[in-house]
Amino acid sequence: MNKANVYCRAIGLILLSASSMVHATDINVAGLFKDRAMVTINTGKPRVLSVGDVEQGVRLVSANAQSAVFDVDGKRRVLGMGETFSGGSGGGKPSVSLSADSRGHFSTTGTINGRSMNFMVDTGATSVAISTQDAERLGVDYHNGQRSAVSTANGVVGAYRVMFNNIRIGAISLNMVPGMVVEGGGLPVALLGMSFLNQTNMQREGAVMTLTQRY
Repeated sequence: MNKANVYCRAIGLILLSASSMVHATDINVAGLFKDRAMVTINTGKPRVLSVGDVEQGVRLVSANAQSAVFDVDGKRRVLGMGETFSGGSGGGKPSVSLSADSRGHFSTTGTINGRSMNFMVDTGATSVAISTQDAERLGVDYHNGQRSAVSTANGVVGAYRVMFNNIRIGAISLNMVPGMVVEGGGLPVALLGMSFLNQTNMQREGAVMTLTQRY
């Protein structure tokens, strides 16, 4: 191969790499409203999108006070307040960034078996945990699960071991995630425990935690 061909091939690889970088899309949700969302796309200024609006290849499909659904490169992405979808991070693997609240807790909105759920990240919980009230709303048949007990702020309470068909947080979607359904009113919010988190790489920088799906 002569020098001219080597040079042209190198230029082609550089252009291909640059093209891949251009098409990587980063979305951060800064505000949520009915049928509207305030977002920052890539390095642009924050702007409000209404349902149906398209900005830099990102279309807002739906939005409410809890989450927004975007169409990015032909794929649906669900993001909650403060969450980020990074199309160029993690070697192409799905990732989401969460912002800490004033108490230092990381909360987010996602889905269990396709139904909306509010989560709080809890690295001290061995499994994803929800209340019996949430399980009934989601249609989770926990009565056939293995009977157990867990410690909560209200003391030791009964619980059932279950398997969630799917849990989605932002761009991360995991199937067959072990979980617990806790009796009583001791869980005002679902706990995003280690049965989910162990399947991601967690990185924290200040008030931002980034989860990247491992496989």
